[in-house]
Amino acid sequence: MIAPCLYIAETGKMGKGVFTSAPITAGSVIEIAPVIVMPPKDRVLLDQTLLHDYIFEWGEEGTQCAMALGWIPIYNHAYRSNCEYEMDYATTSIQIRTVRAIEAGEELFINYGGSWDSDRPVWFEVL
Repeated sequence: MIAPCLYIAETGKMGKGVFTSAPITAGSVIEIAPVIVMPPKDRVLLDQTLLHDYIFEWGEEGTQCAMALGWIPIYNHAYRSNCEYEMDYATTSIQIRTVRAIEAGEELFINYGGSWDSDRPVWFEVL
Protein backbone atom coordinates (compact mmCIF):
# COMPACT_ATOMS: atom_id res chain seq x y z
CA MET A 1 0.00 0.00 0.00
CA ILE A 2 1.32 3.40 -1.01
CA ALA A 3 -0.82 6.44 -0.18
CA PRO A 4 -2.22 7.90 -3.41
CA CYS A 5 -0.91 11.39 -2.60
CA LEU A 6 2.74 10.27 -2.70
CA TYR A 7 4.95 10.79 -5.71
CA ILE A 8 8.65 10.54 -6.56
CA ALA A 9 10.52 13.61 -7.81
CA GLU A 10 14.03 15.02 -8.09
CA THR A 11 15.22 16.73 -4.91
CA GLY A 12 17.94 18.91 -6.33
CA LYS A 13 20.68 17.65 -4.02
CA MET A 14 19.83 14.08 -2.98
CA GLY A 15 18.71 12.57 -6.27
CA LYS A 16 15.14 11.36 -6.10
CA GLY A 17 12.88 11.55 -3.05
CA VAL A 18 9.31 10.85 -1.96
CA PHE A 19 6.94 13.83 -1.77
CA THR A 20 3.26 14.39 -1.04
CA SER A 21 0.75 16.24 -3.22
CA ALA A 22 -1.69 16.68 -0.30
CA PRO A 23 -1.46 17.44 3.43
CA ILE A 24 -1.02 14.39 5.67
CA THR A 25 -1.94 14.29 9.36
CA ALA A 26 0.51 13.19 12.05
CA GLY A 27 0.44 9.48 12.79
CA SER A 28 -0.74 8.46 9.31
CA VAL A 29 0.53 5.24 7.75
CA ILE A 30 1.57 6.26 4.25
CA GLU A 31 3.22 3.08 3.01
CA ILE A 32 3.33 -0.61 3.88
CA ALA A 33 5.80 -2.58 1.79
CA PRO A 34 6.88 -6.22 1.74
CA VAL A 35 10.55 -7.04 2.19
CA ILE A 36 12.84 -9.75 0.89
CA VAL A 37 14.69 -11.21 3.89
CA MET A 38 18.19 -12.57 3.35
CA PRO A 39 20.52 -14.56 5.63
CA PRO A 40 23.83 -13.27 7.04
CA LYS A 41 25.86 -14.98 4.29
CA ASP A 42 24.02 -12.92 1.66
CA ARG A 43 24.52 -9.73 3.67
CA VAL A 44 28.28 -10.14 3.31
CA LEU A 45 27.87 -10.20 -0.47
CA LEU A 46 25.36 -7.33 -0.57
CA ASP A 47 27.69 -5.16 1.52
CA GLN A 48 30.10 -5.26 -1.43
CA THR A 49 27.52 -3.75 -3.80
CA LEU A 50 25.50 -0.57 -4.21
CA LEU A 51 22.56 -2.41 -2.62
CA HIS A 52 24.37 -1.99 0.72
CA ASP A 53 22.92 1.55 0.82
CA TYR A 54 19.35 0.24 0.47
CA ILE A 55 19.12 -2.77 2.79
CA PHE A 56 17.89 -2.82 6.38
CA GLU A 57 19.28 -4.88 9.25
CA TRP A 58 16.59 -7.46 9.99
CA GLY A 59 15.47 -9.79 12.76
CA GLU A 60 15.52 -9.66 16.54
CA GLU A 61 19.32 -10.06 16.54
CA GLY A 62 19.90 -7.86 13.48
CA THR A 63 21.94 -10.57 11.76
CA GLN A 64 19.76 -10.86 8.69
CA CYS A 65 19.10 -8.13 6.17
CA ALA A 66 16.07 -7.14 4.15
CA MET A 67 15.48 -5.34 0.89
CA ALA A 68 12.32 -3.27 1.10
CA LEU A 69 10.12 -3.14 -1.95
CA GLY A 70 7.75 -0.31 -2.83
CA TRP A 71 9.09 3.23 -2.51
CA ILE A 72 10.88 2.70 0.81
CA PRO A 73 14.37 2.70 -0.79
CA ILE A 74 13.64 6.19 -2.22
CA TYR A 75 12.98 8.01 1.09
CA ASN A 76 15.93 10.23 1.92
CA HIS A 77 17.59 10.54 5.33
CA ALA A 78 17.18 13.34 7.87
CA TYR A 79 18.22 13.27 11.52
CA ARG A 80 14.96 15.03 12.43
CA SER A 81 12.78 13.18 9.97
CA ASN A 82 9.08 13.76 9.44
CA CYS A 83 8.36 10.02 9.15
CA GLU A 84 9.48 6.87 10.89
CA TYR A 85 9.63 3.27 9.79
CA GLU A 86 8.57 0.18 11.68
CA MET A 87 9.64 -3.35 10.85
CA ASP A 88 7.13 -6.15 11.24
CA TYR A 89 9.09 -9.41 11.39
CA ALA A 90 5.91 -11.53 11.49
CA THR A 91 4.53 -10.16 8.20
CA THR A 92 7.97 -9.42 6.67
CA SER A 93 7.01 -5.84 5.93
CA ILE A 94 8.02 -2.28 6.75
CA GLN A 95 5.57 0.54 7.26
CA ILE A 96 6.18 4.27 7.05
CA ARG A 97 4.23 6.56 9.41
CA THR A 98 4.30 10.36 9.70
CA VAL A 99 5.53 11.75 13.03
CA ARG A 100 4.08 15.21 12.46
CA ALA A 101 1.67 16.92 10.08
CA ILE A 102 3.06 17.15 6.55
CA GLU A 103 2.32 19.98 4.07
CA ALA A 104 1.45 19.41 0.41
CA GLY A 105 4.63 19.50 -1.69
CA GLU A 106 6.87 18.55 1.24
CA GLU A 107 9.51 15.84 0.92
CA LEU A 108 9.13 12.87 3.26
CA PHE A 109 12.21 11.72 5.19
CA ILE A 110 13.11 8.78 7.41
CA ASN A 111 16.04 8.56 9.78
CA TYR A 112 18.34 5.77 8.63
CA GLY A 113 19.59 5.42 12.21
CA GLY A 114 16.28 3.88 13.31
CA SER A 115 14.33 6.26 15.51
CA TRP A 116 12.94 9.34 13.74
CA ASP A 117 15.06 11.60 15.96
CA SER A 118 18.23 9.50 16.34
CA ASP A 119 21.46 11.46 16.10
CA ARG A 120 23.58 8.32 15.62
CA PRO A 121 25.83 8.96 12.58
CA VAL A 122 24.82 6.99 9.51
CA TRP A 123 27.29 5.00 7.40
CA PHE A 124 27.69 7.50 4.58
CA GLU A 125 28.65 10.29 6.99
CA VAL A 126 31.30 8.32 8.87
CA LEU A 127 33.23 7.08 5.82
